[in-house]
Amino acid sequence: MASLLKKTTGLVGLAVSETPHEVGASLLALSRVPKDDCQPATLFPERNLYDLSFQRLKLLYTKILDVLEQIPRNAAYRKYTEEITSERLDMVKAEPDVKKLEDRLQGGQIEEVIRQAENELSLARKMIQWKPWEPLVDEPPANQWKWPI
Repeated sequence: MASLLKKTTGLVGLAVSETPHEVGASLLALSRVPKDDCQPATLFPERNLYDLSFQRLKLLYTKILDVLEQIPRNAAYRKYTEEITSERLDMVKAEPDVKKLEDRLQGGQIEEVIRQAENELSLARKMIQWKPWEPLVDEPPANQWKWPI
């Protein structure tokens, strides 16, 4: 067991540890990850992750813009979301360096920006179903916006 563990992970003490101290030392050794080829937050090789990130962002922003085409031009959601998404898509196309792109987008790490784009795409699709640009079904009460009531 120890030799198999050593071959796969380079660690010997984890499977055969008897004392808590040895277990702690083994876990500490497991937590050490080489920083040369890895991004700290995800532990994936940078080049592959970043290439996929750029492709994913371009795809998501393009899909958002396609979905927004189904919303009337005068709807506020379409105007502002289209403006922001177009700006971000232009940034992704223009900036090949991920760190600089993260700084320009000001949305956190690239993974967070992808998550935000996924959420925006989901919201845009829901907005088409909800149709908030249409008139209200019932008139709102006259004192709806008065405070205190």
